[in-house]
Amino acid sequence: MILGAVLAGGKSSRFGRDKALAELGGRTLIARAVDALSGFCDYVIVVGREAAPAPTIPDWPRADMGPLGGIAAALRFAEDEDYDSVLTCGVDSAQLPADLLQLLSPAPAYLETQPIIGHWKSNNASLVSAILQSEGRHSMLAFAEAAGARPVKSHDAPANINTPADLAAMEHDHGL
Repeated sequence: MILGAVLAGGKSSRFGRDKALAELGGRTLIARAVDALSGFCDYVIVVGREAAPAPTIPDWPRADMGPLGGIAAALRFAEDEDYDSVLTCGVDSAQLPADLLQLLSPAPAYLETQPIIGHWKSNNASLVSAILQSEGRHSMLAFAEAAGARPVKSHDAPANINTPADLAAMEHDHGL
């Protein structure tokens, strides 16, 4: 079984307001991300928020740990609930490639241009937890390397929405 996890604990500092609630084509980015993962996963959660269009859990070990805090929480949840793997994306992953699960299987693997979009083995929970509790690098790429994940190129990689201008460009380019 695959757990979907939308990582939504960021501060949206470059966006200037809560990016999760920004709308693209009349729907919030967080709702779009939840819907996108729902097509690939048995169950979807949102990590790092208290309210969302799916069940929520907090980042681990605490808020403000970046994407790894969200991945750690999702992997720990998946391991406790007997999921085999976790498919992750950011709150701004509004349009995932239709072949995402095929691209990222078998786990562990991630999109080369956006490591937050990845497929991780649930038994990597202790690995990411150890990284977050260490003095070393707390980066997505450090975790991916430690997990033995392979970077995957995609001709259909989703846009990275960091600013209101990025959102407007996506809306314009895709006619949303």
